[in-house]
Amino acid sequence: MTYCVGLLLTKGMVLLSDTRTNAGLDNISTYRKMFLFEDPGERVIAIMTAGSLSVTQTAIARLRAAMKDPEATPDTSILQAQSMLKVAEIAGNTLAAVRRDIDEKLAVMRQSASATMIVAGQVRRGDMRMFLIYPEGNFIEATEDTPFLQIGEHKYGKPILDRVVRPETDLMDAQKAVLLSMDSTLRSNLSVGMPLDLCVIERDACRVGLRRRIEAGDADFRAMSEAWSNALREGFQRITN
Repeated sequence: MTYCVGLLLTKGMVLLSDTRTNAGLDNISTYRKMFLFEDPGERVIAIMTAGSLSVTQTAIARLRAAMKDPEATPDTSILQAQSMLKVAEIAGNTLAAVRRDIDEKLAVMRQSASATMIVAGQVRRGDMRMFLIYPEGNFIEATEDTPFLQIGEHKYGKPILDRVVRPETDLMDAQKAVLLSMDSTLRSNLSVGMPLDLCVIERDACRVGLRRRIEAGDADFRAMSEAWSNALREGFQRITN
């Protein structure tokens, strides 16, 4: 399993994903779940994935192939699409097609495979947008009322986001929020694990502003985790019955 979270804020976007993939307790691997595509100054697109690795890797491979196709058009390539809505449609159609193809192969074993995506970014002169793509290819969009989207093991990391994230949250506080959201998930679910991939994209920059890989044992992340645990314990003690 995995956990990915994206915040869509007034000043930009903050994205975070883990890298753990489980195929049983004795088969734990590390695979990137965040993929970044940019034409600096013109467009920036981030895709985070959760679910069946065979589905997500095939979908990303097909999206990459469509970008490199000499006959690519704005209807087939996310690097030529004229809006983020069209990017979401292309990604959704690709994900749905891959899922159908793999399900056909697995049908004889009465199995199926599924995956979800968060697709986010901005095309120059367009709005910064963020979408959650379902396995069937349909999607929902982050809004001012719900300025964050999650996929994978999201339940453990959701409470802090509900309490502290608002559209006006600045990007530094937003990084802290997603890291603490991930920390809560890491503590509660062994199927989510380090290293982590963090990305920050400022509104209207149309380029990746910050890209960071956080390895296991990272001193800053460990200090933040310990400070959060201490703050929770102190807060708990101050509450009267």
